[in-house]
Amino acid sequence: MKGYLVIEDGSIFAGEVFGSLGECFGELIFNTSLTGYQEIIYDPSYKGQIVTMTFFL
Repeated sequence: MKGYLVIEDGSIFAGEVFGSLGECFGELIFNTSLTGYQEIIYDPSYKGQIVTMTFFL
């Protein structure tokens, strides 16, 4: 399902949604790990945050 990330400065980013559906808000953080995606998704320390997976080539 297609979803949108709208940040405070008005920028809009389109992407694929997984997990629960609906409108939400939270602190946007970035994780640059190349492994351990499952652990990151289920880590309770990220509660209330929107985790964005990124990596650099």
